[in-house]
Amino acid sequence: MRGASRASLADAEERLDSALSAGEAATLGDELFAVLRLLDREHVLRRALSDPARPPEQRGEFAAAVLEGKVAAGTAEFVADVVRLRWTRSIDLTDALERLAVIATVASAEASGDLDDLEDELFRFGRIVEGQPELRGVLADRRVSVDRKAELLTDLLEGKTTTSALRLIIEAVTHPRGRSLERVLAEFGRIAAERRNRLVAVVRTAVELSEQQRTRLAAALSAQYDHDVHLNIEVDPSVLGGMSIRVGDEEIDGTIVRRLADIRRRIERAS
Repeated sequence: MRGASRASLADAEERLDSALSAGEAATLGDELFAVLRLLDREHVLRRALSDPARPPEQRGEFAAAVLEGKVAAGTAEFVADVVRLRWTRSIDLTDALERLAVIATVASAEASGDLDDLEDELFRFGRIVEGQPELRGVLADRRVSVDRKAELLTDLLEGKTTTSALRLIIEAVTHPRGRSLERVLAEFGRIAAERRNRLVAVVRTAVELSEQQRTRLAAALSAQYDHDVHLNIEVDPSVLGGMSIRVGDEEIDGTIVRRLADIRRRIERAS
């Protein structure tokens, strides 16, 4: 987002904090996701609610009228407040609603003490899907109904993940909004990390790290980036030895595979 939309998103997030203190975070998150799905389906409605040519109060009243009886009064009021803000493009409004819905769901996990588990479970599920092409195929198949996918995920994950993680995974699978599942899960994970004001480091290593090694690595990265860093560990025997670390767009690759590739390139250049 740029310009007015970026400023409006910051404003909306501040308003969300007030809404969260006054209501049930999980319910607010679920209902914001429902509003998002409605606006993604109804393009004319989305454009009407984000049209800068319409007075803000008119947009807010329209949103409240559309949502009356469909969501809790507090949710309708919050969405009306968001709609009154200025959005440069109509898609910016729905992108903002998705982010706000994820934040509300993450806040629910935080309130129940499950935030660490939530981050880990989103990451692990992404890796499970990557490693199981058959499961990935079913989840990506447009011929499989949204309800059937949600039922499959509930059967697969209920009792094995936190409630908040299951909610976000179902949303990522059933409503990816044109993105890959891995990208949606990564975005949701980043929002969860931001809630704790920390970075996420994806670490690829040939063997599982001990708890002591994890603690030392997290401390070293936290000192380097001057931020708390959450580790997502991916065990990948193909790296042979060493590890690679990705923090945002920056990658630190100390694997044997990388070193061998560097040696091979130097040999090829020399010849």
